[in-house]
Amino acid sequence: MSPPLFSSLPNIANWPARVDLAAAFRWTARLDLHEAVANHFSLAINGDGTRFLMNPNQMHFARIRASDLIELDANDPAAMEGPNAPDPTAWGLHGAIHRACPHARCAMHVHSIHATVLASLADSRLPAIDQNTAMFFGRHAVDDQYGGLAFEEEGARCAALLADPKVQVLVMGNHGVMVVGRTVAETFTRLFYFERAAETYIRALQTGQPLRHLSDEIAEKTAQELDDYPEMADRHLKELRLILDAEGSDYAS
Repeated sequence: MSPPLFSSLPNIANWPARVDLAAAFRWTARLDLHEAVANHFSLAINGDGTRFLMNPNQMHFARIRASDLIELDANDPAAMEGPNAPDPTAWGLHGAIHRACPHARCAMHVHSIHATVLASLADSRLPAIDQNTAMFFGRHAVDDQYGGLAFEEEGARCAALLADPKVQVLVMGNHGVMVVGRTVAETFTRLFYFERAAETYIRALQTGQPLRHLSDEIAEKTAQELDDYPEMADRHLKELRLILDAEGSDYAS
């Protein structure tokens, strides 16, 4: 959706990206994957990834519009000054990622229930026991050095763990999850499926029965097939936007 020709709305540069990100916020709230006003999404808008869009400080995901998103420079500490300063933990975490990981164009951090349960286990790795869990075989890392709120030091450590472009998800031990990707659609779809995969694993553990693990060969084959599946992420986000549009949502304003 393009901005109106005679609109007085502020902040309408990078409009298609803003609309996609706003839709992701709205759907994350609908799925109850967010936590109050404490979680954050960001999206790089320049070549080296250091300028990025992010949600305003402590605005609920269910209210965020494309025009509400703030634009930040990861290399400019003055971003933390003034009335539009981001949440300091969002700056510490997302700023570090956008400085150090240019391949991680989009970054989505939540404390969703099942991913956070996984992050609370002594072994927070996600085994390949079905198709969804296999999607992340060899594509997730675990941070087991939680040291408190995600200010600069925590952010730098997490960014280092995402340096390998193959890593799509960082399970943040004792904290939550960070999902990265090239686009909003790709990143949100990974977030959706990782939460579903974590739920499958947690519920399987609750049965107390032995788990049926896939071989490494089949798990990697499945993960690669899903990585290459044509247009899955784009079509997913497009459908979500069509639902929001049909409902008269103001996300794209």
